[in-house]
Amino acid sequence: MFQFDIAAGSKAELYRDLHASLDALTGDETDGIANMANAAAILWQYLPDLNWAGFYRMVGGELVLGPFQGKAACIRIPVGKGVCGTAVATRTTQLVADVHDFPGHIACDAASRSELVVPLIRDGEVLGVLDLDSPVPARFDAEDARGCEAFAALLAGRI
Repeated sequence: MFQFDIAAGSKAELYRDLHASLDALTGDETDGIANMANAAAILWQYLPDLNWAGFYRMVGGELVLGPFQGKAACIRIPVGKGVCGTAVATRTTQLVADVHDFPGHIACDAASRSELVVPLIRDGEVLGVLDLDSPVPARFDAEDARGCEAFAALLAGRI
């Protein structure tokens, strides 16, 4: 379906390609769960050094596990708790170099060392979060945050 070489270009090019892939996969699809599932799959396939890639959805005032790739995960996360809940409460991207230094971190997978969480916001409403975990400390940087924010903004309009 989509083929691009992540080693061949810059990180900015990688995120442009991921964005274009997401656009092509979700452009004509109206089912939000299907779109989140494909989004998780392309992130998992093309971003190196991940041990979890997926989504939590806002349901009844809390985050509930959505489509993902990786090991089984925590099912429910209260708003304001952990990295994901903090992203919802603050409505801001959380870039965590070492999850052991994050107060109240929820350890769904003990192998995770760094995390990037981006809120999914449409028309001012938080729909959920994009959550990426890595076993590598400081795996994510500001360029990853910007790339994932653009990815999440596109997806938020399609869920």
